[in-house]
Amino acid sequence: MDTTPTPRLPPARDRVAAIDAILRKLYPGEFEGLNYSNPLQLVVATILSAQCTDARVNTVTPALFARYQTARDFAESDIRELERLVKPTGFYKNKARSIRECCAGIVERFGGEVPNRLEDLVTLRGVGRKTANVVLGHGFDTPGLAVDTHVGRLSRRLGLTRHRDPVKVERVLMKLVPQADWTDFSHRLITHGRKVCHARKPRCESCAVAHLCPKVGVKSRKSSGRKVIKSKSTKPTDPTAG
Repeated sequence: MDTTPTPRLPPARDRVAAIDAILRKLYPGEFEGLNYSNPLQLVVATILSAQCTDARVNTVTPALFARYQTARDFAESDIRELERLVKPTGFYKNKARSIRECCAGIVERFGGEVPNRLEDLVTLRGVGRKTANVVLGHGFDTPGLAVDTHVGRLSRRLGLTRHRDPVKVERVLMKLVPQADWTDFSHRLITHGRKVCHARKPRCESCAVAHLCPKVGVKSRKSSGRKVIKSKSTKPTDPTAG
């Protein structure tokens, strides 16, 4: 497999529309992610999805949402019972505490209703910009760029940004992608990251956007051996702060 970086590609602003158009054709359907019925359930499910697959979260939430149906229910929950219900998603003590304190904030400051502004959402326990943008995009049909590990990795690999900080990546993408497409563009990158552009072994030979990708950070085979462009990574101390 030849993964030598493609030379002399146009700048990011001239490639992003073509990249998005290709991904749109590849993944035309609804994004397969978390199951939820309202913004509150989406907030809770997104908190649970930190360092956990959406599929695993979806096995936990039916019983969870049957037991707790309002923000007040979660806020007044028994922490041990809540921990037991969310335990399969991992980091269950942190997640249970985040959910209960988040919902307490919703009750105390927003009348029991999930706020629909990013600046309000990020004041809640366990809700960072990524989670807030997910809630805005799907709970309130407000465009938002949710930068998770897939979106960050693909944005750098595609040469759209050099930043590793999710907030900085988000701001760069906001300038490159039309606002109406923010939510869907995030999901297309996530889906492509899951199916093709994997972290360790990207399938460049079968990637539909390979001709538009400089393959930043991808292993390249050279006559003198294998060279790997490595970049630093950090693990969050609180997996619910997304």
